Amino acid sequence: MRRRDFMKLSAGFGAAVATTAPILPARAQAKMAFKASDVHPAGYPTVTAAENLGKKLEAATNGRLSLQMYPSMQLGGEKETIEQTQIGAIQLTRVSVGALGPVVDDLNVLNMPFLFKSTAQAQKVLDGAIGDELLGKVTDSANANLVGICWMDAGARSFYNTKKPINSIADMKGLKVRVIGNPMFVDMANALGANGVAMGYDQVFNALQTGVIDGAENNPPSYVFDGHYTAAKFYTLTEHLIVPEMLVFSKKIFMTLSKEDQALLMKLGKEAQAEERVLWTKYEQDALAKAKGAGVQIVVLSDKKPFQYAVKPVCDKYAPKYTDMIKRIQAT
Repeated sequence: MRRRDFMKLSAGFGAAVATTAPILPARAQAKMAFKASDVHPAGYPTVTAAENLGKKLEAATNGRLSLQMYPSMQLGGEKETIEQTQIGAIQLTRVSVGALGPVVDDLNVLNMPFLFKSTAQAQKVLDGAIGDELLGKVTDSANANLVGICWMDAGARSFYNTKKPINSIADMKGLKVRVIGNPMFVDMANALGANGVAMGYDQVFNALQTGVIDGAENNPPSYVFDGHYTAAKFYTLTEHLIVPEMLVFSKKIFMTLSKEDQALLMKLGKEAQAEERVLWTKYEQDALAKAKGAGVQIVVLSDKKPFQYAVKPVCDKYAPKYTDMIKRIQAT
């Protein structure tokens, strides 16, 4: 056989092998370890639920996809981790809707003071069509660059401070109170007679210790398990806000995944939502018990109407943008 004929035969054989061998997409073969963030410490319900989501993801994909959790603000406060998730540096983050409101305005309806009658009503809303619709608002937002995966329960938020028990709205006057960096919350604190101070969550503990702020507002688990109760010994159950939290995924990374992997993440997100709620209930009870045991003075208000009346101008200012959604929520 002449050399020219041999070369042709070899080339033809190689082509035949190439066409019969299976061609797998690169993303089906590559392993991906998603970086996840939470400002709360290890063991916190949202952290545990996200970690369990990661374990299920790893099992379902035979180790191809996994999750590495960075709790306790290791990757920054909520504002910083939202920004990092938007560009894909972080793939999954747990954030308060209070911090997401400035990014996706439709979510600000959930940041209205005294919107919900109870946490049970809030859960019913988020578990239904309204919850799915608002998750979709995050995903569909042209500027957010995020995908709404699921809701995380965060209970009701109340005021705490280093100075005195808040027995009535008059006791709010002049207190420097930290709120999430959202204009609605600053307006709310000011309407109650306090001085609202927008501040990152990662700065709150030091600010309480040094007197930069007199107090803040949050749910019992955050107040206790992030150590704020050691500096601020007065906690009043105003329950002025029931602001949920959310797991969001980087849209930049999400869009590189197969449709099957995207669907798997959303499915596991729904499971994490239900699991976190169970964890939350016990954690909240444990937080209040620990606070009482540490000598925290917990005030149960007999009448919240003065607080509700005081924030009415704030509601009147922001509500017109969300009139239809507010009616739907209140009808649930």
